[in-house]
Amino acid sequence: MVKPDPVVSSSHVEFHINGQKHSVDASSNVSSQSVLADYIRDVANLKGTKVMCREGGCGACTVSARVIDPVTGIEVIKSINSCLTPVLSCDGWDVSTVESLGNKHEGYHVIQKRIVNFHGTQCGYCTPGMVMNMYSLLGAKKDIQMEDVEKSLDGNICRCTGYRPILDAFKSLATDASNDLKQKCSDIEV
Repeated sequence: MVKPDPVVSSSHVEFHINGQKHSVDASSNVSSQSVLADYIRDVANLKGTKVMCREGGCGACTVSARVIDPVTGIEVIKSINSCLTPVLSCDGWDVSTVESLGNKHEGYHVIQKRIVNFHGTQCGYCTPGMVMNMYSLLGAKKDIQMEDVEKSLDGNICRCTGYRPILDAFKSLATDASNDLKQKCSDIEV
C-alpha cells in the first residue's frame, strides 16, 4: 500500500485504483461532493462498478479498499460502498474494482468462477458488487466460515432473488463448507 505524502494538503489526495495512481484536489473537477463510484466510472472509465440506489443500501457499487486503520495504524482490507465515499477521503487508499480480478483474456478469479459454476447470476447487475464484497472478505480474513459469508453479504441486494446460488457459490470457499457443496464447484465443461 502506498502511504500518503505527509506534506500533502488535505484538499489534495492520491490513491490507486487497480494499481494505477490517481491524484485529485479540490481545485480540479472533483468537488467535495464527488463520490468514488462516479470517479471510478467517469474518470477511471471502469464500468464494472455499478450504481443503483446511491444510499449504500443495495451494494451494487461495492469495491475493495486496502486502507490504514486510523485507530490501530494497521492495514486492513474492507468492502466499501463507493456511492457514499467522497473521493477526497480516499487519500492513501488502494482500491480494487471487479476489473482487477480477472477477465476472459487473462482468466477469471476463483470467486468469479464459483459464481458462474453455481449459476449465481440472472441479470448480473448485482454480481460485481457481490464479487467485490466476497473478495474483500477473503482478503481480510484467512479462514472464512460459512457464517462469515452470510454476515458479509447483508449489504448486497439481488433483485432477481438469486441469493441461494450466490450464497452457495461463496460458501463453497469457506473452510467449513460441506463436501457436497465443494463438489458442486466443478465446471461441467471441463
